[in-house]
Amino acid sequence: MKNTVAILGAGIVGVSCALELQRRGHDVTIFDRVAPGRETSYGNAGVIARSSLMPFNNPGLWASLPKLLKNNSAQFRYDPLFLARNLPWALGFLSSARSSVFNETTAALDALIQLSTKEHQRLLAEAGAAHRLRANGWLFLYRSEQGFDGSRLSRDTFDKFSISTQALDAQELSDLEPDLKHLFPRALWIKDTSSVDSPGRVVEAYAKLFVSRGGRIKQALVGGLRRAAANDAWQIVEEDGRAHEVSRVVLALGPWTKEFARKSLGISVPMAFERGYHMHYGAAGGATLGRPIYDTGGGYVLSPMEQGLRLSTGVQLTARDAPKNLSQLELAERSAREAFPLDRRLEADPWLGSRPTLPDSRPMIGECPRHPGLWLAFGHQHIGFSTGPGTASLLASMMVGEACAFDPAPFRPSRFIH
Repeated sequence: MKNTVAILGAGIVGVSCALELQRRGHDVTIFDRVAPGRETSYGNAGVIARSSLMPFNNPGLWASLPKLLKNNSAQFRYDPLFLARNLPWALGFLSSARSSVFNETTAALDALIQLSTKEHQRLLAEAGAAHRLRANGWLFLYRSEQGFDGSRLSRDTFDKFSISTQALDAQELSDLEPDLKHLFPRALWIKDTSSVDSPGRVVEAYAKLFVSRGGRIKQALVGGLRRAAANDAWQIVEEDGRAHEVSRVVLALGPWTKEFARKSLGISVPMAFERGYHMHYGAAGGATLGRPIYDTGGGYVLSPMEQGLRLSTGVQLTARDAPKNLSQLELAERSAREAFPLDRRLEADPWLGSRPTLPDSRPMIGECPRHPGLWLAFGHQHIGFSTGPGTASLLASMMVGEACAFDPAPFRPSRFIH
């Protein structure tokens, strides 16, 4: 019993935690209702980017707030009723845009992303998936000089953390990505970025590595979590009533954590959901894209993937299970067709997922207050792929009582759970 661990959640965070704890000698079982990498971790841009240290709630949010509140952009949409019902979260999110919180968040996320990048490189090699990795950066595109000038806070922050970037004019951008249309007078090449051609397949490869080393994956719907009456163990209870006893549990259920923690343990988690969509497209006329691009004016990311060109939308703040609203995807597709010769859609229905976001845009990583043996690893908003393996390294170090790669205090659960 001493070294038995259950991981609840088979996304990039849960699978990374399972591999790291297994590497440190623990007997680990992953529980999830679906196969690894098929939920939130499936639908992202596949980037591992230090530039992701910039949270949405940064000091520049205040200047853009009047435009965002109009609720008609491709970058951001919200459900007023959802925000009204989650007003403490919304106020906390806005409060975290002040400089002091922003400075702490960017430093913490940069350390976490750098650690994750190293761990990804190791895991990709060990899992036989290194061929999926590109190390040629990604591009932020600007539709006007004013747009580029308005990105000063981001560029200054990148410089502060010595993130390798290069500002490009229209010709330099064309030289780098010749099939982009001549729409962007300026661009920023974020060189400290890698990307993969299928984040879902990467998580699957990590899960196969975990199983090959003796790990177990149980595909089942977990109905609850409770302490065993006779000892200090934890019991994972399936929907049919079957219970599995372990010494420790890692809760890594992403956007499902909020409901699960409340129902199973009475724990209140201040979480909202950044919903997003993606669709794959062909490229007309043999056009190619060498790396992911972020059209800052169009509000979308376009990434070359194994399945085609993946168009990912901006943020939609609404309930996790709210009906689909395809207005953002339609706007994003229109803008993307202005920028690149997209061909037809390759799927009948768009993918939809929810990213779990805490008020300060940092995940919780650590032991849950008042619940010894329950460890938390969730709240990675839209950058879970950039931060998952680093989360696993921090969490495992704390669980075994070893020194962490850096101070995990900014991610402590006690900042929201008491």
